[in-house]
Amino acid sequence: MKLPVKCPSCDGKLQVAKLNCTNCDTEVSGTYRLPVYMQLNLEEQEFVLEFLLSSGSIKDMASKLGKSYPTVRNRLDDLIAKVNDLQHEK
Repeated sequence: MKLPVKCPSCDGKLQVAKLNCTNCDTEVSGTYRLPVYMQLNLEEQEFVLEFLLSSGSIKDMASKLGKSYPTVRNRLDDLIAKVNDLQHEK
């Protein structure tokens, strides 16, 4: 699912402002930060999911993606750095 994480007008970060219950229609309002996973772009989310389904095997990921082990390792390292940056943002 493609969830917008940046403002289309100014490119600022979007936050969740309201949640609705589909069962009883209760609404919860406030300002909530998106989970780190949801702040990744769709391609990064798909990589994380595939990595999880590969039991964290870089070798399996390289095979599935048709890429070399070092290429997948570098992509994973870049993603780890991005996640670390996102976790430390306020």
